[in-house]
Amino acid sequence: MIALVDYGAGNLTSVRKALTALGAEFTTPGSPDQCRTARALIVPGVGHFDATSALGPDWHSAIRETVRAGVPLLGICVGMQWLFEGSDEAPDVAGLGAITGRIARLEGDARRRLKIPHVGWNALDLRGPSRLLSGLSAGSQVYFTHSYAAPVTSACVASTTHATTFASAVEQENVFGVQFHPEKSGDVGLRILQNFLDVCR
Repeated sequence: MIALVDYGAGNLTSVRKALTALGAEFTTPGSPDQCRTARALIVPGVGHFDATSALGPDWHSAIRETVRAGVPLLGICVGMQWLFEGSDEAPDVAGLGAITGRIARLEGDARRRLKIPHVGWNALDLRGPSRLLSGLSAGSQVYFTHSYAAPVTSACVASTTHATTFASAVEQENVFGVQFHPEKSGDVGLRILQNFLDVCR
């Protein structure tokens, strides 16, 4: 059973629809302890990083413990940002710290009419082997809506450029994250979610 973590701002409805279409079984844990029995964890998210403060120390501990036991974890949009140490959007709110680095605001480019927030379809620049992105073609298009993003580090398996280049997908052992919304990205997004489900098996 997949634990779909709800901290009050997650885009759960569309993620539930996508998982249902793929035949996945999932539940929304009501307490941190319920994460410990899951075979996978997904942390969706939209909006402000401050909303993740609802995942207090008990949630952090339970999720870290579950991940250390080898259970796959996927963060989506703000859920991916939460995998990092923190964000400039809410400097006093700690991230999970599963991936090294800090989230920063994107910079626009008025001359090229590239505005912030970054909303719409954009390409993935694949950066080497990835279980999460297996089978995708270079330049695959996915749907974004965000103003903050992760740096390109050794965990980055795909980057995207919108005035500046940022990590659009990360993968580190059994921790995965995507800045875009796979549940709103058509066949490409469903392939990514299916790849995650395959990892869970």
